[in-house]
Amino acid sequence: MEDQKPGFLQRLQTKWKLDSLLQVVLVLVVFACTGFTILFIKNPILNFFGVERGGGQGFVNTVLYLILILPLYQIFLLIYGFIFGQFNFFWEKEKQIFRRIGTMFKSKK
Repeated sequence: MEDQKPGFLQRLQTKWKLDSLLQVVLVLVVFACTGFTILFIKNPILNFFGVERGGGQGFVNTVLYLILILPLYQIFLLIYGFIFGQFNFFWEKEKQIFRRIGTMFKSKK
């Protein structure tokens, strides 16, 4: 018999330390819903703040995107995570992100 390699979902289950393949699917659904939501609200938000696509202000547009849209993405991850019963998974990931950001700003003595 040949050894079978674990499939994509099994590898994600192991990497994310999830209990079941259903949880893996639910996490992927949360990522999909969050991405679609951001896709639909990004342009109206950026337009409200006067950011134009292709306006020749690439750096400014990028900074505004990071300041305005990226935090919303994180918030929607938590909201959809709650809706799909995966809040704890996403909350742990958020805490990891904040810890990494915090270590970047700590002074090295």
